[in-house]
Amino acid sequence: MKPDEFIRRTGLSFSNPSLLRRALTHRSYLNEHPEALEDNERLEYLGDAALDFIAAVWLYNRFPEMDEGALTRLRSALVRTEQLAVFGSELGMGEVIFLGKGESATGGRQRPALLCAAFEALIGALYLDAGIEAVVRFIEPRFERAAKAVLDDERLVDARSILQMWSQSEFGEIPNYRTTGTSGPDHDREFAVEVSIGERVKADGRGRSKQEAAQAAAENALQKLGLNGSTISQRSSK
Repeated sequence: MKPDEFIRRTGLSFSNPSLLRRALTHRSYLNEHPEALEDNERLEYLGDAALDFIAAVWLYNRFPEMDEGALTRLRSALVRTEQLAVFGSELGMGEVIFLGKGESATGGRQRPALLCAAFEALIGALYLDAGIEAVVRFIEPRFERAAKAVLDDERLVDARSILQMWSQSEFGEIPNYRTTGTSGPDHDREFAVEVSIGERVKADGRGRSKQEAAQAAAENALQKLGLNGSTISQRSSK
């Protein structure tokens, strides 16, 4: 596959085609072709930073009830080498990247680290060519699909996040948490929190902090609904 065909397949366009060629040039090709001016490693660096930032902003807006620990774990899952390699493979980057003969002969076109680096370089090139908005339009749908798959693993997310994803999928709204009471002395306070989704779902929880009580309320709501992370992801993908 040639770069022109790659552009047609992906729907991308570059006003500066040399940026795309640079993004698709592995250092092994540069070693064998002195006429090539630059490999993709600097673009890879730029794309890596852009992906981290865009993933953080997207997750912050997409999951307003998710705590920072879960957001960090989910962001790491979205931008890890294996996931970015999947993105690169889906685009057919292994077919179009310029590799040295030795690298190609030893399976470089299917190597996850190489596909990940090429995808990051593509993001860096797209950012330089068309700006951050173009990168956001290109990557956010891919983050959406990948996040649904990641959320199958309940270890990565908490009950509030799972309940929110279900609520958004079913009703287009997020759960509402309300502190309904406190008890005990200041040094041993217990909070009561109620979670509701309109008039459809209500559950209570108690804990040593408002956050802990809200998590307990979300867990109780999920139990009432008979839901888990896999169920949420399957429904959201329909």
